[in-house]
Amino acid sequence: MNNTVNIIEFTLHQMLNFTIPLLIVALGGMFSSRSGITNIGLDGMMIMGALTSMLYIRFTQDFMGGQTQLFIAILIAVVTGVLYSLLHAFASINLKANQIISGQAINMLAPAFSIFISRIFLGEGIIVFKNTFMIPQVPLLSKIPFLGPILFQNAYLTTYLGFLILFFSSFVLYKTRFGLRLRACGEYPQAPDSVGIDVLKYRYAGVMISGALAGLGGLVYVLPNSTNFNGDVSGYGFLALAVMILGQWTPSRIALAALFFGTLKTL
Repeated sequence: MNNTVNIIEFTLHQMLNFTIPLLIVALGGMFSSRSGITNIGLDGMMIMGALTSMLYIRFTQDFMGGQTQLFIAILIAVVTGVLYSLLHAFASINLKANQIISGQAINMLAPAFSIFISRIFLGEGIIVFKNTFMIPQVPLLSKIPFLGPILFQNAYLTTYLGFLILFFSSFVLYKTRFGLRLRACGEYPQAPDSVGIDVLKYRYAGVMISGALAGLGGLVYVLPNSTNFNGDVSGYGFLALAVMILGQWTPSRIALAALFFGTLKTL
């Protein structure tokens, strides 16, 4: 009986490692789509976020570690995702380029660029790093029966960040003026434009948010599942698009879809 419970706890714990990055990236894609811009470049943005954050961890791992290093790596991944997403935003919004072609160009450039940069700085195409970010036990909470081993033992800060982003995304989208205007710009842009709302600005914001979350998702995917990065995220950006569509562009349903795909990936 105890062995069966341990297997279930282990499976559910591993499931979070695959579900959380899917959730974060799919929510990013949702913000872009809600603004009226399809972003299939999520995979490339994940790679770029993982590249810069992993390089930072590699170069600072000899004199820094733990949650402070991880926090800075998170910021680097987010900023990288935002900057890289501007290429897609400019092409799609200002140049009126085909959004699918623009996104695919983003995806094609990222892995090649990642390996190129890795070879320049490290002499090899793989970034090997020390994982010092696991939290063995969260005081008190780790003692909770069943849930403790799943959520609060051998955990990563990024797992809790994923839950926070889910809550924040739902709040922003449905409870704020920004969210209302963002959705209006995607559903019927003539309406907000007629009352003086800058549709292009909100579409840029949507794409930049998607880039930020995709860049973060790249870090969140690599960190608990490996100790090296080779310019690939196993197509997780495309899988996140499937999660977003299955979740019908709503945060709560996206969370369920991410849980479903994360479970399949774990099994």
